[in-house]
Amino acid sequence: MVEGSDTGYYCPGCSEETAHQVVARGRKLMARCLSCGVTHHVEEPAEPRPVLVRTIVSEEDVSRVCLVELEPGEVCRVGDSFVAECGQDFVGVEVTAIEKGARRVKRARGEEVSTLWTRKVEEVIVRISVHDGRTTTPVLVKLPGDEPLVVGEVYTFGRRRIRISRIKERKGGILWREGQKIEARRIKRVFSYPR
Repeated sequence: MVEGSDTGYYCPGCSEETAHQVVARGRKLMARCLSCGVTHHVEEPAEPRPVLVRTIVSEEDVSRVCLVELEPGEVCRVGDSFVAECGQDFVGVEVTAIEKGARRVKRARGEEVSTLWTRKVEEVIVRISVHDGRTTTPVLVKLPGDEPLVVGEVYTFGRRRIRISRIKERKGGILWREGQKIEARRIKRVFSYPR
């Protein structure tokens, strides 16, 4: 099944970068060169390295120091929801204050934030990468922390309909077999394509 076209992949048949058509998805993309017709595996574009931000998580009268992962250039605002990594636990939090250097601000880019002040909440933001064969589009979706997502299933988020191809866990593993599932609060990123 043809997923779409792309440019800039190196073709071993042409010995140069040429336009390609994505013909299959799996752990790697399978693409066909539009110049010579050679079909081969190609690498998906690398994602930018995340920024780890020191985060204070308050739950009633107890606070602890955790980490929140933000994308470079991602704007964080008071009221945003994230998943904080607190040792072995992953907790849904809402931002109550942002420290940028020595002052408090209402919003800042991830690399500018020195500390996030948060409170524990039940909903989390799940980061979804939607790859259409040409570009990868980042999507943020708010879900209950205990809601499971399943590899191979089709989901509708707003106007966007996607099929999950794999899920990266916060602890480092990757789920890629159809039917494997994991709770939203334990997800680092979902990889998908449009349906």
